[in-house]
Amino acid sequence: MTETGERPVAGRKAKAAGSDYTAASIQVLEGLEAVRRRPGMYIGSTDVRGLHHLVWEVVDNSIDEAMAGYATTVSVTIHADGKVTVVDDGRGVPTGKHATGKDALEVVHTVLHAGGKFGGGGYKVSGGLHGVGVSVVNALSSWMRVESARDGGVWAQEYERGKPITKVEKIAPQGHRRGTTTIFQADPQMFDSIDYSFETVSQRLRESAYLTKGIWITLRDERSDRERSFYFEGGLVSFVRHLNRNKETLHNRPIYCERRDGTTTIEVALQYNDSYAENVLAFANNINTVDGGTHITGFRRALTRSLNDWAKRAGVLKDADGNLSGDDVREGLTAVVSVKLTEPQFEGQTKAKLGNAEVAGQVEGAVADAIGQYLEENPADGRRIIEKCLTSARAREAARKARDLVIRKGALDGMSLPGKLADCQERDPAKSEVYLVEGDSAGGSAKQGRDRRFQAILPLRGKILNVEKARLDRILSSENVKPLIIALGGGIGDSFDIAKLRYHRIIIMTDADVDGAHIRTLLLTFFYRHMPEVIEAGYLFIAQPPLYRLSTGKVTRYAQTEKDRDRLLKEFTTKNVSVQRFKGLGEMNADQLWETTMNPETRTLLRVEVEDGAEADSIFTMLMGERVEPRKDFIKTEARKVRNLDF
Repeated sequence: MTETGERPVAGRKAKAAGSDYTAASIQVLEGLEAVRRRPGMYIGSTDVRGLHHLVWEVVDNSIDEAMAGYATTVSVTIHADGKVTVVDDGRGVPTGKHATGKDALEVVHTVLHAGGKFGGGGYKVSGGLHGVGVSVVNALSSWMRVESARDGGVWAQEYERGKPITKVEKIAPQGHRRGTTTIFQADPQMFDSIDYSFETVSQRLRESAYLTKGIWITLRDERSDRERSFYFEGGLVSFVRHLNRNKETLHNRPIYCERRDGTTTIEVALQYNDSYAENVLAFANNINTVDGGTHITGFRRALTRSLNDWAKRAGVLKDADGNLSGDDVREGLTAVVSVKLTEPQFEGQTKAKLGNAEVAGQVEGAVADAIGQYLEENPADGRRIIEKCLTSARAREAARKARDLVIRKGALDGMSLPGKLADCQERDPAKSEVYLVEGDSAGGSAKQGRDRRFQAILPLRGKILNVEKARLDRILSSENVKPLIIALGGGIGDSFDIAKLRYHRIIIMTDADVDGAHIRTLLLTFFYRHMPEVIEAGYLFIAQPPLYRLSTGKVTRYAQTEKDRDRLLKEFTTKNVSVQRFKGLGEMNADQLWETTMNPETRTLLRVEVEDGAEADSIFTMLMGERVEPRKDFIKTEARKVRNLDF
C-alpha cells in the first residue's frame, strides 16, 4: 500500500501513468495553500501538539516585543467557543502601503517569510526567525482577526483560512491603546482536535515569564472560568527555585550569571539538590531547544572544568582522586541556560537544537567565571557540591561493574533470558512487543492468551524498586529490576543502546486499582529516569484493560469506564444484564484478556509521551521523591476528584 492508501499500479499501466508527468504536472501553490496542503512541515503535526503550536507562534510574537523592550504585558484568553485571543501592549504590527502594493498588515499575515525579523531592523533578538509564524497560524485557522493600535489609529483586518475577507481599515482612533490583538479559530478541518489544554498553555506561559524578567503574562480560560498570572522579577533564579521546590537543595542560593558577549546575551542559573537526576533546560531566544546545542556544550564544559579547578585548588579533590567526569558533576543538578542572539541558527523549523558555533565559547567563559567566583565566596557550599560529585563518581564505578555483570549474564551475549520471560518467536524488534504484567496470576492468563508469534510476556515480581530514591548501582542489584533490563536487551543509563532493544512496543499492563496504579508509576519512573530514549522513540505504552463486563448470556460487552458502562447498559434492549467489575487482571481468563486488552484489532493502548520535561520532572519528584509534604498536599488537593477507590 502506498502512503495514500491506494494500490500502486504495476506493469504496462504504471508506465502509461508515468508518461503523464509533463510540464503541466508541475504545481505552484499560491499564497498559503502550501501550508494547508502540508501543515506538518510548518507546525510539526496536526495533533494536539500542533494545535498548541498555533498559540506559541502568536504568543512568541508578543514575547519578541517584550524582549525588544517595547511590551510589558501579554494576555491570552481561551474562549468558550474555541477561539483564542492574544493581546500585547507593544508597538503594533506596521500598517501602510508595502512594496508589494498591499498593506503591510496584510503582507505579514498572508505571506510566508514576511516579517520584521530579517536584517536586524525590526528586532535585534527574536524567536520567530523564519517569518512564517503568524501567517501559518492564519492559514490553519478557519477565521482570524488582527487589530493593530499605532500611528494614531486602530487598524483591523479579518481572514478566512488565510485569505483576507476585509480590507485593512481604521476602526477607531488610537487613544491610549497600543499593541496588537490577534483572535483566531483553529480550523477543525486541519486538526484532530481543537481542545486546548489549560495546563499546557499555562506551563509554556510560565516559562516565558521566567525567561523575560519583568513581563506580566495573564492566562484566562472562559471554558472553566480559570485564570493565572505570571510575573517573575528574579528571572532564571526564580525558575530554578521553582524546579527545585520539592527537593532538598545543597546550597540555598542558586549560582547565577548574566553577561553580554558581543551581540549575545547569556543568562544561566544552577542549583544542586540531593536527587540523582539531572534536569537542565536550554533556551535560545526563549525557544526551548529540547535537543540542546552549542549553548549546552559550552555550559557542560564550563561546569566540569570550573568544579575540578576549584576542588583541586581548595584541596577537596586530591590528585589520587583524578578528575571528576561530566556525568559526576551533573548528578542532582538543576539548571536553566538561556541565550539571546541576533542570528540564531536552528536545526529545522521546530528549532529543537541551536547550531551557532561561537555560542559554545561565549557560554563556557561566562559560566566558568560565575561558578569560580561563587565557590571562592562560598567554600562550604563548594565542599558539599564536590562531596556529592565524589559520591556520584564512586557510585558510577560500582554501577558500571554491576551493569557489566548484568550484561554479561544477559541476552546481549546470547545467554539465557530471565526464566519468567515467555519470549515471542519474532526476532525483528519492530514487529515484536512485550507485556510487563503485574503478578504471576495475570502473567499466566497473558501467556495463555497471547499471540506467541510476536507477543512476549514478562510477569513482574511485586512492586519494583522506586528508582527515584536509588542510584544506579542499587537499581542494578535489585532482583525485580534486573530481569526487566536483561529482557529488554538495550542496557541502561549512559550505556543504553536503543538499536539493541528487543521490542519496539513495551506495554505496561497492571490492575485497575491503587496497587496497579502504583506499579505503573514505578515503571514509568524507571523508564523516564533510566531509559528516556524508549519514551522519546514512542516505544512505551500503557494497556487499557476494561473495568466492567456486561453480559446477557448471549451478548457480552466490555467497558473501560463508568461512563462507557452506563452507555452500554442503555444500548441493551433487556434490563436483565449481569454487570461484573474486574478488580484485577487475574480475574479474566485467557480469552477475555486477549479479546479486550491484547488483540491488536480490538485493544486500546495509550502511548507514553513527555510534552514538558520540567513538568514531568516535577511530577516524578513529587510523587516518588524523598519529601512527604508535597505528596500530602497533592493528595489533599486531588482527593475530592476521586469517585471509586479500591483498598
